[in-house]
Amino acid sequence: MTDHIANTSDAPETIQEPRRWSDGRWTAQVIKNDDDDGWAVAMTLQGEAEPALVGPWTMGRDKKNPKPLDVSAFNTLVKTASEVIRRHEQQLHAQLNKNVAITVQGQRLRVALAIVPDEEGATATLSAQDDLGEELARAPAPPTFKLTVASATAWAEGGFERLR
Repeated sequence: MTDHIANTSDAPETIQEPRRWSDGRWTAQVIKNDDDDGWAVAMTLQGEAEPALVGPWTMGRDKKNPKPLDVSAFNTLVKTASEVIRRHEQQLHAQLNKNVAITVQGQRLRVALAIVPDEEGATATLSAQDDLGEELARAPAPPTFKLTVASATAWAEGGFERLR
């Protein structure tokens, strides 16, 4: 059997230059700060058009040029930019997924609204679960539906009818 040499053209490109570092997933680019005489660093995730993080960058010893990037600084920047993205995703998830607890006819229910954004038009689903997590109902809802204790209670008391 013959060993095949792996095609390395798909391997992420590693760059380690004074003003540009990349591990193939993240790229740090030191840029001139337009607002003053200083420098900034932009962290961009591969495939994204805009940086996830832009922040000030330290001047070098000559007080004119930026301090060169190094492995330690790059790793710190990756960690910070990853955290920014994670917080953004959590915030978006919280905006699109809401739930309330209600009691209807002595039964505790959790009513959830899940919105799915789409360029063609968002969709939403309302669902109800009992206190054991068993789904009791699921219905389409307008993406503009405001989930509150009152609206969830009205939906449940109305027999979980489809919302318009």
